[in-house]
Amino acid sequence: MDWKLFASTFAAVFVAELGDKTQLAALSLSAGNASKWTVFFASAGALVLSTAIAVAAGELVSRFVSPIWLRRVAGVIFLVLGVMFLVKRA
Repeated sequence: MDWKLFASTFAAVFVAELGDKTQLAALSLSAGNASKWTVFFASAGALVLSTAIAVAAGELVSRFVSPIWLRRVAGVIFLVLGVMFLVKRA
Protein backbone atom coordinates (compact mmCIF):
# COMPACT_ATOMS: atom_id res chain seq x y z
CA MET A 1 0.00 0.00 0.00
CA ASP A 2 1.18 3.51 -0.82
CA TRP A 3 1.03 5.10 2.66
CA LYS A 4 1.89 8.59 1.41
CA LEU A 5 -1.06 8.46 -1.01
CA PHE A 6 -3.25 7.01 1.74
CA ALA A 7 -2.36 9.82 4.17
CA SER A 8 -2.80 12.62 1.63
CA THR A 9 -6.13 11.21 0.43
CA PHE A 10 -7.37 10.74 4.00
CA ALA A 11 -6.36 14.28 4.96
CA ALA A 12 -7.89 15.86 1.86
CA VAL A 13 -11.22 14.04 2.21
CA PHE A 14 -11.35 14.55 5.98
CA VAL A 15 -10.80 18.30 5.71
CA ALA A 16 -13.20 18.59 2.75
CA GLU A 17 -15.95 16.82 4.69
CA LEU A 18 -15.67 18.91 7.86
CA GLY A 19 -18.76 21.06 8.25
CA ASP A 20 -20.25 20.18 4.89
CA LYS A 21 -23.88 19.29 4.17
CA THR A 22 -23.22 15.58 4.69
CA GLN A 23 -21.85 16.09 8.18
CA LEU A 24 -24.66 18.46 9.11
CA ALA A 25 -27.26 16.00 7.80
CA ALA A 26 -25.74 13.18 9.89
CA LEU A 27 -25.68 15.47 12.92
CA SER A 28 -29.35 16.40 12.58
CA LEU A 29 -30.43 12.81 11.86
CA SER A 30 -28.60 11.45 14.87
CA ALA A 31 -29.94 14.23 17.11
CA GLY A 32 -33.52 13.35 16.22
CA ASN A 33 -33.28 9.55 16.46
CA ALA A 34 -32.44 7.04 19.15
CA SER A 35 -30.41 4.76 16.87
CA LYS A 36 -27.14 6.65 16.45
CA TRP A 37 -25.39 3.56 15.04
CA THR A 38 -27.95 3.26 12.25
CA VAL A 39 -27.23 6.86 11.23
CA PHE A 40 -23.48 6.21 11.47
CA PHE A 41 -23.50 3.06 9.33
CA ALA A 42 -25.93 4.51 6.76
CA SER A 43 -23.81 7.69 6.46
CA ALA A 44 -20.56 5.73 6.23
CA GLY A 45 -22.05 3.40 3.62
CA ALA A 46 -23.27 6.32 1.54
CA LEU A 47 -19.84 7.98 1.68
CA VAL A 48 -18.12 4.72 0.73
CA LEU A 49 -20.47 4.20 -2.23
CA SER A 50 -20.14 7.76 -3.52
CA THR A 51 -16.36 7.53 -3.17
CA ALA A 52 -16.31 4.19 -5.01
CA ILE A 53 -18.24 5.79 -7.87
CA ALA A 54 -15.77 8.72 -7.96
CA VAL A 55 -12.76 6.38 -7.96
CA ALA A 56 -14.24 4.25 -10.75
CA ALA A 57 -15.03 7.38 -12.78
CA GLY A 58 -11.52 8.71 -12.18
CA GLU A 59 -9.99 5.44 -13.34
CA LEU A 60 -12.14 5.48 -16.47
CA VAL A 61 -11.37 9.12 -17.30
CA SER A 62 -7.64 8.59 -16.71
CA ARG A 63 -7.62 6.09 -19.58
CA PHE A 64 -8.39 8.94 -21.99
CA VAL A 65 -7.02 12.05 -20.25
CA SER A 66 -3.52 12.58 -18.87
CA PRO A 67 -3.36 12.80 -15.04
CA ILE A 68 -1.63 16.18 -15.29
CA TRP A 69 -4.58 17.56 -17.25
CA LEU A 70 -7.03 16.07 -14.75
CA ARG A 71 -5.20 17.87 -11.93
CA ARG A 72 -5.11 21.11 -13.90
CA VAL A 73 -8.81 20.97 -14.74
CA ALA A 74 -9.69 20.07 -11.14
CA GLY A 75 -7.55 22.98 -9.91
CA VAL A 76 -9.27 25.42 -12.25
CA ILE A 77 -12.69 24.15 -11.17
CA PHE A 78 -11.78 24.60 -7.49
CA LEU A 79 -10.48 28.12 -8.19
CA VAL A 80 -13.62 29.08 -10.12
CA LEU A 81 -15.87 27.70 -7.37
CA GLY A 82 -13.83 29.54 -4.74
CA VAL A 83 -14.12 32.84 -6.59
CA MET A 84 -17.84 32.29 -7.13
CA PHE A 85 -18.26 31.60 -3.41
CA LEU A 86 -16.31 34.75 -2.45
CA VAL A 87 -18.18 36.95 -4.93
CA LYS A 88 -21.54 35.59 -3.81
CA ARG A 89 -20.67 36.34 -0.17
CA ALA A 90 -19.49 39.90 -0.81
